[in-house]
Amino acid sequence: MGKIFIGTSSFADKSVIPYFYPKTLAPKDRLSYYARFFNTVEIDSSFYGMPSERNSLLFASRTPDDFIIHFKAFRLMTLHPTPLISLGRTLISYLPSGFDQEVLYGFPNEELKEQCFRMFWLSLMPLKNTSKLGYLLFQFPPWFKKNNENLYYLYEIRNLLPDAKIAIEFRNGTWLLKSERNDTFSILRELKFAFVIVDEPQVGIYGSIPTVFEVTDDNVYFRFHGRNRDNWLKKGVSVQERFRYLYSEEELKPFADGIGKLKETVENVYLLFNNCFAYYALKNARMLADMLNVLEDREPLKIFMPSDEQDHQLF
Repeated sequence: MGKIFIGTSSFADKSVIPYFYPKTLAPKDRLSYYARFFNTVEIDSSFYGMPSERNSLLFASRTPDDFIIHFKAFRLMTLHPTPLISLGRTLISYLPSGFDQEVLYGFPNEELKEQCFRMFWLSLMPLKNTSKLGYLLFQFPPWFKKNNENLYYLYEIRNLLPDAKIAIEFRNGTWLLKSERNDTFSILRELKFAFVIVDEPQVGIYGSIPTVFEVTDDNVYFRFHGRNRDNWLKKGVSVQERFRYLYSEEELKPFADGIGKLKETVENVYLLFNNCFAYYALKNARMLADMLNVLEDREPLKIFMPSDEQDHQLF
């Protein structure tokens, strides 16, 4: 029977900090404080810039032995538009001679691709060596549809990261059409990729996928995005407003039942709440944890309400 890990998709989101961390707590101590309440986390900053070996060493030293850390793949690795400035000096040196675009839309050459994947993986070695490294989350953009070119890229990812645990999150429904999903899951199993199960707003085939309880790896990886349908694909909306959704107990109960059954067939279950607005993800993570009878060795969750600076023990 698998162990259940529950946490949030960031431990230092700007909108979360005033509600969760004591004012006197130094930023360097936030991860240690977070680990007093949860046993896993996603690092979101690695999407915007390459992670560093130094930070991996610090993350390893500041967390308990049973803590697991997942990393979002760098934006260029998931074929999102990538500002040139976010590459850093080393990767910029691998660009083709005379390259003058300010934004990259995919890899302009194989050398940059290979070095990008290599640097990302090597930066995480301190965590891998302490058994605290979880999955590399590849969250693809809504335009990443199922076709031969994108299928080939999935195989490239495995070739470039042969030893990594990789979780694949699709946001284009063509991968899960009834005529395609069996083939999609078969490919993920062949590559030993975990299919990311999601709960998210349903806005059509180009922008969301349905919740499908399918296991393609030794572990389950589940992300809760909230159900803010109006803001899901709305342009000009902040990240915080897009994920501004607080689940009710009634909404989470069916997932608790399904997850309880899944854990009997896998090694571990990772549950990450990405509705990172104020205290929403924190509260919902502990709410689901109570339903599943996990995190009982962690401290009761405390939320600070900025209006009166009084902490309220919720669980």
